[in-house]
Amino acid sequence: MDLGYYAPLGAEALLTGVALLVVLLGLFVKNKNLGGYLSLIGLGIAMWMVASAKLGTTFFFDTMYVDGFSQFFKAVFLAVSILVVIASLSRYKNHPGQDEYYALLLFATVGMMVVASAIDLITLFVGFELASLSTYALAAFDKEKKNLEAAMKYFIFGAASSALLLFGFSLLYGMTGSTRIADIAAISMADFGPATLVALIFVIAGFAFKMALVPFHMWAPDTYEGSPTLVSALLAAGSKKMGFAAAFRIILVALMALRLEWYVAFAILAAVTMTLGNVVAVWQTNVRRMLAYSSVAQAGYIAIAFVVIGAVSGSTNPDATYISQLGLAGGLLQILGHALMKTGAFIAAGVVGYMVLREGKENPDDIENYAGLGQRAPITAFCMLIFLFALAGIPPTAGFVGKFVLFNAAYDAGLLWLVLLAILNSALSLYYYLRVIKYMYVYKPAGGRISEPKGYVLALLLATIAVVGIGVHPEPFIGWAMQAAAALLP
Repeated sequence: MDLGYYAPLGAEALLTGVALLVVLLGLFVKNKNLGGYLSLIGLGIAMWMVASAKLGTTFFFDTMYVDGFSQFFKAVFLAVSILVVIASLSRYKNHPGQDEYYALLLFATVGMMVVASAIDLITLFVGFELASLSTYALAAFDKEKKNLEAAMKYFIFGAASSALLLFGFSLLYGMTGSTRIADIAAISMADFGPATLVALIFVIAGFAFKMALVPFHMWAPDTYEGSPTLVSALLAAGSKKMGFAAAFRIILVALMALRLEWYVAFAILAAVTMTLGNVVAVWQTNVRRMLAYSSVAQAGYIAIAFVVIGAVSGSTNPDATYISQLGLAGGLLQILGHALMKTGAFIAAGVVGYMVLREGKENPDDIENYAGLGQRAPITAFCMLIFLFALAGIPPTAGFVGKFVLFNAAYDAGLLWLVLLAILNSALSLYYYLRVIKYMYVYKPAGGRISEPKGYVLALLLATIAVVGIGVHPEPFIGWAMQAAAALLP
């Protein structure tokens, strides 16, 4: 057996082995905290393996591929999981179900990584289901009533989206006779008439559920609010980005021949999603629910990348290839920034929830609990301040860099109306972000200083450094995103 053939699968195999080891140790070792540290070490080694992987390698029976695009998303997924595990070391310290928690988290990460590398519809769907089934269980992990309700809604909508996606895939297979993305792209879809449009509708609808685009977003606010806070961070910053990874590869490669059809669809979806997400977020007094609608709006911004590519592909513009790559790079930068910002924001919300529950209060996510947070938990409040400014696109942060590149590409593509709408939405988002900041730094504290959990603080500081670092020195990250975009759109 040539073990070198399976080397590109090393990171996924390592995390699968660590997950199984964590479960076994949970059965025989009394110190269950060991599972969290093993998971963290495994994720760190996997990040190194992803960074050092040889690009241009096809593996696992030619159904997976290592390129700059796949490695970009794998790095995002691993970074989110590392931050969540660090915070979890404090949240689930001495918890009797730690082994199951960390194993499920690792399996979810493996599923996301498989999706990032998949170049075959079946492999991609298996990766989707591995990640989804793991996160369904994680959403109900604390076994509170709201957790179970959130998990059930997430499961129902997740199953519906998987059914839509699978039906679309089955139509593509029926027309082309192949499940490989490259083979589907090489066949003239126009020969199949209306069937291609039906397949496209089901594929877009299935991905829109995964990406939480309006009107397929209804599961996100309830799930993010009801799940354990750290699981909400994983869902918003990791699982949803998995949908974009798959959609970029299938829509922009396999279905490029149907550009005119999906270009219009994504233009409408992007405009409606960013607007509705921000408008509804304005009325929220529950911070986690506000972050959920903010996440919906951010999905609308990222979807602009599809519109940019659809607008210039096949045109006579001599810069069409560059604009397409710039648009995709802007979407990737927005994904990277949003993953870090949203993970940090949910972790900060977790600190407030931890504080409120210790004080015996109800409604831990109510904005009133953030009153005086700058005095009660100064590190958490400062990091939350940075994340909120970054989500609004204020420089120098990762949020500004992603929006700047993405909006610039949209302008170059002649989408001035969409750029203006996105800028107006970003300005609107400042209102509800500043309201939280006002509570943290202007209102009087409702109690005394609290001891901020060490795991949470470390995760918050790492996320803050990354968010600000990308904003202060964006060139390497823009170059990285452009390389990833060029791998998908040569």
